[in-house]
Formats: sequence, C-alpha cells, structure tokens
Amino acid sequence: MFFYVSQVPQWLAGNGHAAWADWLSFLRVFQYITFRTAGAAVTALLLCWWLGPKIIALLKRSKFGQEYSDKAEEAGGLHARVLSKKGTPSMGGIMIVLSLDVTALLWAKWNEFLALSLMSVVVLAALGFYDDWVKLTKQDKAGIHSKVKLAVQLALGLFIGLYLWHHPDPVKSDLIGKLVVPFYSGEIVFAGVGLVGLLITTAAIVGSSNAVNLTDGLDGLAIGCTLIVTFVFIIFTYIAGNKIMADYLLVPYVEGAGELTVFCAAMVGAGLGFLWFNCHPAQVFMGDTGSLALGGVLGVIAVLIHQPFVLVIAGGVFVLEAGSVMIQTVWFKHTRRKFGEGRRVFLMAPLHHHFEKKGWYESQVVARFYILGILFAVLALSTLKLR
Repeated sequence: MFFYVSQVPQWLAGNGHAAWADWLSFLRVFQYITFRTAGAAVTALLLCWWLGPKIIALLKRSKFGQEYSDKAEEAGGLHARVLSKKGTPSMGGIMIVLSLDVTALLWAKWNEFLALSLMSVVVLAALGFYDDWVKLTKQDKAGIHSKVKLAVQLALGLFIGLYLWHHPDPVKSDLIGKLVVPFYSGEIVFAGVGLVGLLITTAAIVGSSNAVNLTDGLDGLAIGCTLIVTFVFIIFTYIAGNKIMADYLLVPYVEGAGELTVFCAAMVGAGLGFLWFNCHPAQVFMGDTGSLALGGVLGVIAVLIHQPFVLVIAGGVFVLEAGSVMIQTVWFKHTRRKFGEGRRVFLMAPLHHHFEKKGWYESQVVARFYILGILFAVLALSTLKLR
C-alpha cells in the first residue's frame, strides 16, 4: 500500500498541481525497496510485540495449551531438561502469520510473487492451525493424519509449479524450465527439464515445510534458524530483483523479485517479535500453525528466485533435522525386519533430542544449532562469488 503513496506527487504534477507535488515530494521515498524493507521489518516486529500478549492470553483462556508430555519427555532420559513443556500455550504461529501478512500488504508492491507467497502462508497456516486444534482439543499429539498434511502440501507445491511452468511470460516459466545450481555460473537445460523443475519445486516446498516443522521442538530453535535462513534470502531476493547486481554476480535476474525482499524483511520482523516470547523458557509455542507456513514459504521464495538448491545449503540445520528422522526411521525398520528388533542410529530423532539425551541443556542445543545455522548461511552466501 505504501508504495502507491509514493506515486501521489507524480500524479499531482501530471494534473497541474505542481506546488502540492513539491510539498509532498518526500513521499517518493516509499518507492525504494531498501526503505520499504526496513519499514517492513520494524512494522512486523512492533506488530508482533503488540499482538503477542493478547494472543497468549487468548490461548490460555481458550485452554489451547499442551497438557500432554512431548515425545522427548515421554521417552525419558532428558536429565538436563529443567522445565517441562506441559501447560505452555501453542498456536503462537498465529501472531507470526498475522504480523507477516498485514505488514507485507502494507509495505510491498503487489505482484504475482507476493500473491503466491501470501497464498502459501495462508494455506499452510490454515493446515497447521487445524492440526494444532486437533492436538490441543483432543490432547492427542498425533494430530491429523500425516497423509492429509502431505496431500495439502503436495497440492500447493504442484499448483505453484504448474502455474509457473505454463506461465505466458518466458522469464517466469524459466523458473521451472531451467535449473540453477550453486557454485556454477550457468543454467542447466535439458530434455524434460519442465518435469524435473516441477519435481524440484514441489520437493522444495514440501520438504522445507516439513523440515521446519520437525525442527520445532525446543524453545526458540525453529524460529531462530528460520530467521537466519530468511536473512540469507533477503540478500538473494534483493540481488535477483536488481538487474545490475544480478548480471554482475551471474545470478538469474527475476523482474519483480525485489518485492520478496520486503516480504522476507516482514518475516524477519515477525520472527524476531515471536522469538521475544518463544525464547527459553517459552511463553508460547508456534505450533504447526507457524512452522508449516514459515517452512513452506521459504521453499516458495527459493523457487521464485531460481535458488531452491541454495535453500538446501542455507537451511542446513533443517536438512540435518529432517535427515536424522529419515535415517532413524529407515534404519529402525530395516533392522527390525532383519534382526527382529529395531535398532537406532541416534538416541532420539529429530537430532536436537539426540543431543538432549546426551546431556546437553536445552539452551546449549539451541545456541549451538544457531552457530551451525550461521555457518550454513555463510556457505550459502559464498555461492554468490564462488562460481
């Protein structure tokens, strides 16, 4: 909305109101992405701080708290965990989603990329909200069936992939039709790449959504790692939307991608605001309402700027968390078939619980995973120059 305010002086000048146009010339500052990016971050942060106490109080009054032990507590052996998670309200992702959506609508210029990103947030937040509602009202940590969640995520990924693949604008259809690989300056094009691109697009959205969801198990862990990855994509989206910088750094120029910089800044502001309430000991959990939406939209943004593989690098912590679950599950099933008894690779999956069971305090796990996240972020940024 604020972008369109910047057009007022030009409109006044064109309609013979030069004096008014000069007096309101300061409004032109709203046309600059850098200014709107900063404004979006601050607005989302303040909005989340304002909403936080109100939403937490509402969740407590509604008794939307986790009254059952989480999987790690139920398994036992967490000698370093001082506080139980029982009774802490969930669904805190509502404050992130509201702050993000309102701020993005205020500060970003409307285009297809913004629409796809906002749609993804709303769809996945609704899916997560329903899952949280089932868990909390029935006090059943299983929630809705995993196949239902996967079906919605796949449908979203396929919709976005097909929309881009069949887009009349060749630049946008190339987001599916060409592959960009980190540490390589060219684009890979081969027969059937549209199908390959569609699979990569869907995998990026579904995989990222579920990986962030699996990481959300300790106070501040998922949101902190999400913030680190989002900072990386603030840089990548800004470069992708700036033709001069994109050409210089040999990355694909995507017209309109600059507005995703504003969107990412709103994510950072909302995430920092939520972390204020989610840091240890957490006053609220984001729940699937937040984790599915944030993870999924990171995948969408990565696809929209031609960088799904950079997301794998920047989100290295998420990859480790999801990988630990897959390795544990596959190995347990294999050994149960072979030996009649399932065996484990990790003390517990996802990976953060493995280190808890080894005696690390919750705050130690979170801080060390933040450090890993920063290292992965630096490696992702290095792909801009190492080609």
